[in-house]
Amino acid sequence: MRIKVIQVGKTKDLYIQDGVDEFVKRLGPYAKIETITVKDEAKIKLDESDFIVVLDERGREMTSTEFSKFVEGHKDSGQTICFVIGGAYGLPQNIKDDADAVLSMSKMTFTHQMIRLFLMEQLYRAVCIFSGKEYHNG
Repeated sequence: MRIKVIQVGKTKDLYIQDGVDEFVKRLGPYAKIETITVKDEAKIKLDESDFIVVLDERGREMTSTEFSKFVEGHKDSGQTICFVIGGAYGLPQNIKDDADAVLSMSKMTFTHQMIRLFLMEQLYRAVCIFSGKEYHNG
């Protein structure tokens, strides 16, 4: 499985980056992870062959089990799943319009840097669920 994350701006808080790195490492046996960091939203280039998932507060919410099924459904498709995380002010409408799916991590508001960590943890949880690995207790 191939997963790409396009994010706006560097992760400045080291504790968040350490967490992201830990989950990327844990995901290693299950997926190839590519992270692309751009300076601003204007630099985002989407690959039409990817399955584009925009993270946006107004997107569809899922439980961890539903998200696992969502990810598993794309596991063998041959497509890269590309998650797009905007900066502090979100993403331009044209990027949302080009997405195959728009998901929300929560009704609560979090920093765009925290969402990076939450996404990686949820991706790891998703592969644990569909692989039958003990991690998820729900």
